[in-house]
Amino acid sequence: MSTYLEIKPLTKQAFAPFGDVIEADPGTMRLINGGTTERYHALAEPVVVGAPERLIFSIFRGRPRRFPYTIDMMERHPYGSQSFMPLSGRPFLVAVSADEDGRPGVPQVFLAQAGRGVNYFPNVWHHPLMALGEVSDFLVVDRDNPAANLEEKTFDAPYMIMEPRL
Repeated sequence: MSTYLEIKPLTKQAFAPFGDVIEADPGTMRLINGGTTERYHALAEPVVVGAPERLIFSIFRGRPRRFPYTIDMMERHPYGSQSFMPLSGRPFLVAVSADEDGRPGVPQVFLAQAGRGVNYFPNVWHHPLMALGEVSDFLVVDRDNPAANLEEKTFDAPYMIMEPRL
């Protein structure tokens, strides 16, 4: 039997145990380039844990999910953080779980509004990219050699989410 999950707004406080929320934070703003550019400084810190791989920038193009949607698995990256920043001006869903003895616990689902991204900490269980509405591009910062930095687990019973109200 499936359990339906609530979709919560993505806030820095609610997401803090899992990673960073990336958004233009006025508290970090500095004027640069002769006052013509606002720099929102150090919004997240990519992490690479004990390995020679480099950090890379990629663009992921995600197809929208269909609802109701089944969350039946989670993944994590033990040796590095992974950041997603939307480029297409569209919201997306973020699902994360606390670790329970090497397996993902009950997922929490967040609605990331356009212009707000996430940086998953190393070893945080999360669902793969969930674009909404239409095909969307994301700037992704993570560790090169993804196969060596990936663990996946399926749930005994899947969880369901309804289409969010945007």
